[in-house]
Amino acid sequence: MAKNKNNKKNQAKSSSTTFTFWVVGLVAVFILAFIFLGNHSKKQEETKGTEIDYSNQPFLGEKSASVSIIEFGDYKCPNCKNFDKNVVPIIQKELVDTGKAKFYFMNDSFINVDSTRSAKFAESVFQELGNETFWKFHDLLFEKQPEDTKYEKVDLFTEDFLVDTLKEVASDRDVDKVVKNFQDKKSDKAWDKDMDYAEKLGVTGTPTIFVNGEKFEGQTIDDLKEMVAKAAKGE
Repeated sequence: MAKNKNNKKNQAKSSSTTFTFWVVGLVAVFILAFIFLGNHSKKQEETKGTEIDYSNQPFLGEKSASVSIIEFGDYKCPNCKNFDKNVVPIIQKELVDTGKAKFYFMNDSFINVDSTRSAKFAESVFQELGNETFWKFHDLLFEKQPEDTKYEKVDLFTEDFLVDTLKEVASDRDVDKVVKNFQDKKSDKAWDKDMDYAEKLGVTGTPTIFVNGEKFEGQTIDDLKEMVAKAAKGE
């Protein structure tokens, strides 16, 4: 669940906070009450100058899209699971498939030891098997996350679990390549890069969204579309 990772008191407080995603009818008016507990972290002036290197990062969309949306997430975060299931498809339909933006996932792994393990394993999947298989594995990890939040601090995403999950979307030969990459710690640098950006940008909760390096503070899909449109114009 989204939490402040700086102290246990804030973590406990954030654990009791529930956020919901509503779809109003069948029209494109979507409430993104999603989930952000990091709004109080850094002021905009402190993070606005951070330049982001998007190379070698998994993304959805066309490379030519001028605007980059980043989700910072944790594979053990229930709100990230809800976001992946309910919000990302809308972002993809409204902004990615229309060519207005690219959508990136970056790791902010802090909930439990298996948060880090699963993130590094997913990075190995991306390095060895590419973007398409990464997203299949990424979505499957969230799908397999237990509904009961009491398992949040339980080490469930073991290496065996991750290997078995990958076998659902990749051949045994490809799985072996990923496992070797992971065990050789070849994905560690990619994970470190994500975590460094999470720190520099003042991310304190997951999921947190940035548009061209600026934190999204809105509440609806229209707010996000407006922010993307302004970013496209360089505003």
